[in-house]
Amino acid sequence: MNLSHYRNAGLFVLLGVLWGFSFVAIKAGLEALPPVFFAALRFDVAVPLLLAFVAWRYDAVLPRTRADYVGIAVGAATIIAANNGLLFLGQQSITPAAASVMYGLNPILAPAFAFVLLDQRLDPVSLAGIALGLVGVVVIVQPSPETLTAGSTVGQLLVLGAAAAVALGSVVMRRVDATIESIPLTTWAMVGGAGLLHAASLGLGESVSGALVTPTVVYATLVLGVLSTALAYPVFFTLIRDVGPVRANLVAYVVPIFAAITAWLLFGDGVSLTTAAGFVIVVAGVALLQREVVADELSRAYRRFAATR
Repeated sequence: MNLSHYRNAGLFVLLGVLWGFSFVAIKAGLEALPPVFFAALRFDVAVPLLLAFVAWRYDAVLPRTRADYVGIAVGAATIIAANNGLLFLGQQSITPAAASVMYGLNPILAPAFAFVLLDQRLDPVSLAGIALGLVGVVVIVQPSPETLTAGSTVGQLLVLGAAAAVALGSVVMRRVDATIESIPLTTWAMVGGAGLLHAASLGLGESVSGALVTPTVVYATLVLGVLSTALAYPVFFTLIRDVGPVRANLVAYVVPIFAAITAWLLFGDGVSLTTAAGFVIVVAGVALLQREVVADELSRAYRRFAATR
């Protein structure tokens, strides 16, 4: 294995850790801060750091074409504002591990949206993979007239809505032929999305006047804004460039592991058997949907193992 393979593997694990931390940091910060305001605060911290990064790293950092502005607007509304607003609202009533599992449905939802909106035809096996992933959701949520009004079920559905917002935004942005590069575009989308979240926070009547700013809240905000956003996003786009978007998005199935471990260490939160079973079913659905990628990765891993013997 050459050095680039080791580097990409290390970045993949690092990204899983950083985004695993984010679910725990959100839960900690929500103890004192209102959810939509806290979601906006995440980007208030991250945007100055990313603006400095893109100014240093890129020659062209400003949007120049109509497609650039459309891409920024779509990203701000869906991937930043709707995604984070729903995610933070949902995590008020569910554990970080459960939230990370529901959020991990993005790789299944994106092909489903592409099938509907972009007329990208899927073969029967891929459709079966999407259906199996949705079965996993049913196992986790366990919908019934009683549970649908429960706080934990509402929280799970809100997080599922966040994953759907990311998937929908990603599919819509495929049709936008933006000229600006990914990280600058994402940074400007964060600027717009933070503004939308602050506006939504005001509209919901959220107030931070009585918020108790403790060291835990400060640490959670810094972890979320600096590590899980300002550092994690460039790592993610580096992986997309080096290994492709399909393989990079498989990090969604590493994140729940680190989220569960961190939540257990800090809060004593465990993972229920139904959540674990639903996660296994969702992963099986993704394996069907992305079977060529999975087979390729397993074959590559076997060749590397055989070469070391």
